[in-house]
Amino acid sequence: MPSGSLHYVHRVSEDFRLGLSAGSYFGLGVDYDDDWAGRYYTTKAELLVFGINPGAGYRINRWLSVGAGFSVLYATLDQKAAINNSAVPGQAGLADGKLELDADDVGYGFNLGVLLSPWSGTRFGLTYRSEVELEFEDTAKLKNIGPVLQGILNGSGLAGSEVDIDMTIPQAVMFSAYHQLTDRWAIMGNIGWQEWSAFGKQDLTLSSTTSTTFTKDLDYDDTWHFALGAQYRFAGRWLWSVGAAYDTSPMDDADKNSPDLPLDRQIRIGTGMQYDWNEDVTVGVAYEYADLGEAEIDQEGGPLQGSLKGEYDPNAIHFFAINLIWKF
Repeated sequence: MPSGSLHYVHRVSEDFRLGLSAGSYFGLGVDYDDDWAGRYYTTKAELLVFGINPGAGYRINRWLSVGAGFSVLYATLDQKAAINNSAVPGQAGLADGKLELDADDVGYGFNLGVLLSPWSGTRFGLTYRSEVELEFEDTAKLKNIGPVLQGILNGSGLAGSEVDIDMTIPQAVMFSAYHQLTDRWAIMGNIGWQEWSAFGKQDLTLSSTTSTTFTKDLDYDDTWHFALGAQYRFAGRWLWSVGAAYDTSPMDDADKNSPDLPLDRQIRIGTGMQYDWNEDVTVGVAYEYADLGEAEIDQEGGPLQGSLKGEYDPNAIHFFAINLIWKF
């Protein structure tokens, strides 16, 4: 799946900068075959977020700089699941039906940062990114529903009902450190926190002849992020980077994990190379391997969903990246 980002910094004065970033910092997605064992839970679940973030940075003195930005996020939500027609009395043998939700929304947030440079070659940074509230609205689309089940939906007033889903992109805090050991070697590290417990609480409203609102609490835990890396300039124009990271899991029980968002701890290992083409242009390539854990599932659904037990193995993502830095 391709993705990209763009970052621009404009020098207003020696101590003041304006910037603009465009890209995505949050997104989730799974896409299963239509005949897989958990199709009555989900066949597709995708949350994509694209943001524009203007910002500003100011150097107060030699060792202290501050920054702030404002985020405008556009998000799309696409969810699909099969309907088990044959589980309804009087509909045995019928093919699966389909349920689909497709909605979008715009949310707003902000970010703050502080950079400390107590001495040459050493930097400490602290950043905060606010939560963003999103509300998705769509009319539930049902296809190939059997006559008995359709009659039940019509009688209950749920057929053609509008679905509202409120969710929160979690706020996050990140502390970073960088230290230049020698002219060639440098080390760096991160410690971060994300409030996934807020993302796990989603308000759902079904609006038809009657309205029903309830909170779906996925009981997520807040997550922690730890990373350590190094850089080595083995030639005048070549810079090699390597690092590893560990993220804790927001989900600790298999009976709470779900196939639309199978979560577990994450281990990431990455490396990359940058080349200074000239004084103004730098190009780079990078690779990252992410081990997403087994994400065990042990769900006991209702009569239409059935039970679902298993694990994801293998469960990994390979990232390949290229980057360009142009100073003008």
